Formats: sequence, C-alpha cells, structure tokens
Amino acid sequence: MTLHPPAPRPPAAVRVLVADDNPVVRAGLTALLSGRADITVVAEAADGRQACEAADRHRPDVVLLDVRMPGVDGLAALPYLARIAPVMMLTYSGEPETVREALRRGAEGYLVHGEFTADQLITAVRDTGARRTHFSPTAAGAVLQQLRSANAYDDAGRAAPDTAPTRASSRGFTENLSLMQPDVGQSSGSRPGFPLSAREAEIMDLIASGMTNQQIAGACFISEKTVKNHINRIFAKLHCASRAEATAAWLGRRGDAR
Repeated sequence: MTLHPPAPRPPAAVRVLVADDNPVVRAGLTALLSGRADITVVAEAADGRQACEAADRHRPDVVLLDVRMPGVDGLAALPYLARIAPVMMLTYSGEPETVREALRRGAEGYLVHGEFTADQLITAVRDTGARRTHFSPTAAGAVLQQLRSANAYDDAGRAAPDTAPTRASSRGFTENLSLMQPDVGQSSGSRPGFPLSAREAEIMDLIASGMTNQQIAGACFISEKTVKNHINRIFAKLHCASRAEATAAWLGRRGDAR
C-alpha cells in the first residue's frame, strides 16, 4: 500500500476588524473582503471606542481604521489598536499631517479612498497581516515630503548643520513604501551640485534612508535590475564605490563630492 503524505492545510484566514462611521462603507468593505476565502471580517465598528472594544473581544489579525469618526476618532484609538493588531488606515482623509500623525501613532500603512482598486485593497489587507506596509499615492507623497523636509541644503548642495536625517529617523517613514505610483514623490530634480536625473535623485533619497534594493523597487514600481542599473549610474556620477560613500556625499558630509 502506497502511503501519501497528508495534504497541506490551507493557510488560516486573515481576521479583519472594519472600523468606519459610514454604514455604507462598512457594508461595502465587509462584502468585498468576505468574498475572499482567505479573509474573514470578524467585527465592525462605527467609532474608535467600538473598535477598541471589538479588538479586545475578537483579537483580529488586521484592523481597517477610518480617521474621522464621532466620539473617539481613528487617530485617538490608533495607539491602543496598534498594540493588538497591525492597523491599516482606510479613509478619505489624505492631508499630509494626518498621514504623518497616523504613522507616528503606529499605523502600518495608509490608503486613501479613490486611489486604489479592489484587488489592491485585498492585497494590502493580506500584506498588512504579515506586517508589509502599503501606501496609496497621496499618503506616499506625504511620507516622502516628510523625508525630504528633514533635509535643508545650502546653495552648494550641502546639508545645513543638524538638518541631515539620520538613518534611524527617516527609515521609519520609508522602509516599506509598496503601493506608490511611478510618478508619486518624483524629485523636482537633482540637488545643486549633483548631476543626477530626477529619478536618480529619488532613488538616492531612498538609499540614504536605508532602504534595500528590493524595497526601492517596490517603492518605485520598478524591477530590482532597474534599481541596480540606476545605482550604478549614481555611483559613477557621484564618483562613489559604495552605498555608504554615496550617502555621505548626498547628505553633505563629504566636501569634495560636488
């Protein structure tokens, strides 16, 4: 008799809590997510207080959280919810400061309604459960704006004193930008004294923030091979042989790299 190994068990469904004060939005999200075999909506909430109570009761794998809700809003509830499960902000609120505040309070990602497809939302829910972050274009733009605003450059293209971001401070905002459109966050051009194209300047910003080639590829929607090609050109233009050397030049810590 031939013995066959047991069939592998299907992966456990991602258990989701949906928090939004609009009953139509809640119903639509629940219907969309529940139509997938590997996703289960375990609870709904109409405000932040209900969301916290439901999270305590159901211990979801992912929380989808609106920003503006009556009573306890999403930002107020976020620190508590983030201790229970990864939180994806899912909202119409795309103001840069709101995006940045959500990230400071523990959000894993940020999607603005109207900027993603149903399939992208499904992918984002699955990835959020695995701590892989997604941003829609408006949110991604706010993140890159925060990174770039941390830098101040003098007329020679060198970082002004105490303004160059550390790897640790910028990395928290840029480590997993994985749902950006190619034109989001495009650099307005090379910094003075640096002969880089707009795309190369963008990639150099991400290198300086500590991102890997794989993360840069996801952030810019290009292949890792294309990233490597850009990096080779960047190194040649900056006369550098390593990421550390290029980052030092880019952040103005090497006076002869101009």
